[in-house]
Amino acid sequence: MTRHGHIGETTLRRWRDELLALLAAQAPRLDRALRKVARRGGEVVLIDGTLVATVRRTGGDNRRNYSGKHRRHGLHFLALTDEKGRLLWISAARPGATHDVTAARRDNVVRHLREAGLGALADLGFVGLDTTPDSDDPVVITGFKATRAAKLNPAQKQANQVLAAARAPVEHGFANLKCWRILTKLRTNPAQATHLLRALLVLTNREIRR
Repeated sequence: MTRHGHIGETTLRRWRDELLALLAAQAPRLDRALRKVARRGGEVVLIDGTLVATVRRTGGDNRRNYSGKHRRHGLHFLALTDEKGRLLWISAARPGATHDVTAARRDNVVRHLREAGLGALADLGFVGLDTTPDSDDPVVITGFKATRAAKLNPAQKQANQVLAAARAPVEHGFANLKCWRILTKLRTNPAQATHLLRALLVLTNREIRR
């Protein structure tokens, strides 16, 4: 307390950070989240990346936070949902320029999926993620990608449409998370942003279950 009976800003910030850390600690780890899905009889999860906008800062280090895909500065997060779009896990914050497939490799997503006996549905941003040698049974399904030399045939286009429909719930999961006004434009560092997003994942899932 200050001399006038008011709580100081420093104290409030410390309490806020401690509360976020406590909530974030309740967010599941990747391996535990996948094992839980498997125990419940689940077979697949949905994976996607998203950009959480941040304020633009000066200096060369901030260039890594610029996402050419989204044409804005931000932090990249990878997330998994179940087939209904319920958020299961969210990664640590990375620079906005990070590609989805790069983030998934750093988090060893394929290895964790195989250990849990699960598959994952992903968009074309994850092409090349599951390249296990001599494997005819990939755990990450990304659909077909056209090239300049080879266009998609009707069967491949239809397969992509089916996959897109099956992946739609992951967008609902992100939408539920981004309803929190604080995520409109973050003004915090990556470590604090990681705690914040994981804390909001816990709160979002509690709100949905109410």
